[in-house]
Amino acid sequence: MIRVLVVGQVPPPYTGQSVMIEKMIQGQYKQIKIVHINMAFSNSIEEIGRFHLSKIRHLVKVIVQIWQARLRFKPDILYYPPSGPNRIPIYRDILILLATRWLFPKIVFHFHAGGISQLYPNLPKPIRLLFRLAYMNANAGIRLADKNPPDSTVLGLKRDFIVPYGIDDAFVRYGTEHFPNNYTQILFVGMLRESKGIFVLLDACRQLKEQGYKFKLKLVGGVDSEFTSHRIKDFLTTHNLSKYVEMTGILTGTDKWQAYSTSNIFCFPSYYESETFGLVVLEAMQFSLPVVATDWRGISTLIDDGQTGFLVKPHNSVAVAQKLSYLIEHPDQAKAMGKKGRQKYLTSYTTELYWQNIENVFITVAT
Repeated sequence: MIRVLVVGQVPPPYTGQSVMIEKMIQGQYKQIKIVHINMAFSNSIEEIGRFHLSKIRHLVKVIVQIWQARLRFKPDILYYPPSGPNRIPIYRDILILLATRWLFPKIVFHFHAGGISQLYPNLPKPIRLLFRLAYMNANAGIRLADKNPPDSTVLGLKRDFIVPYGIDDAFVRYGTEHFPNNYTQILFVGMLRESKGIFVLLDACRQLKEQGYKFKLKLVGGVDSEFTSHRIKDFLTTHNLSKYVEMTGILTGTDKWQAYSTSNIFCFPSYYESETFGLVVLEAMQFSLPVVATDWRGISTLIDDGQTGFLVKPHNSVAVAQKLSYLIEHPDQAKAMGKKGRQKYLTSYTTELYWQNIENVFITVAT
C-alpha cells in the first residue's frame, strides 16, 4: 500500500481547489492510502492571499503536523498544491517546503492554481534561491490541462502528468427543466472579482438590456473585497441593471445545484491569474447548460467551440454579448449544445475517472 500525505486546504472557503482536494482525499482507491493535513490558512474568500499574524502561528502548526505525520505514518509521497502567482502564499509555501520537503522520499506538486513559474523571474534574487530549493526538481507535477502554464517544465520536475478534474453527477438528483418562461436565466458561479470577468459580463448584460433582450443574470459567489462590491453596485445603478441582476452570495449543496438546474445559459468570462480549469464550467456542462466562456488556459479544453458552447477572447464584452444573444435567440440550439456538453462530462470528467487517474499518478511515482 502506497502512503500519501496530502497537505492542502478543504472547504471553507469554497474554491475549485479546496473542493477538489476534499474530493481527492475522499477517493476510493485500491493501492494508496491518504493521510490529510488541512492547511486552513483562509476561512473566507476575502482572506485568500492576504497576510495576517494568525497565519504565522498556523504556519508553524502545519509544519509541526507534517513532521508528526512523517514520524507516525511514514508516508512514501508528500503531495503539495503550490499557490498561484501571488507573493504572500508563495513565501508561505517556501517556508513549509524548506522545513519539510527533505523528510520525504518522493514529492508530487499538484498545480490546482497555475502560473507560479511565471512569477519566479520577478522575485528578489535571495527569494529566487529559496524558491529553487523549495520547488525545483521534485518527482512529479500534476496539471489540469496542457494549455495551462508549463509549471512542471519550468520547475524542472521529473514527470508532468495531465489529470483533469472529475465530479459527481449532481444532475441525477437535482436536475430539472423548470426554466423561466418569459425571460432567459444567465448564470455565473465563482469568486466575484475583476479577473474572473465579472465586469466583462456585466457590460455584456448592459448591451443585452440596451438591445431589448429579456433576461436575468444570477451571480453566485462571494465578493473578493468591499471595493469590488461597491464597483458592482455602482455599475448596476449607473446602467439601471439592478432589476436584471441578482447577487446570491455563496451557495452550496441543494441551493447551488438549483441555481444550475433553473438556468438556461452559463457564462464564465474569466482571465483569472491562477485559473487552470474552471470547475464551475464542468458543473454547468453536467446540468446541460450551453457555456459562453473565455479561451483561457484549461477552460478552453472543456468547451468545444460551436458545439457545447462558445469561446471568446478575454476582456471582450462585445463578443460575450453577441454569443449570449445568439443563444437567447436560438433556444433549441442552445439546448442541443447543452446536451452535448453533458455527454462530454459523462465521457471524460466523472469522479471515478478522476480517482483512477490520481491513483495511477501516485503508483507511477512510487515505483
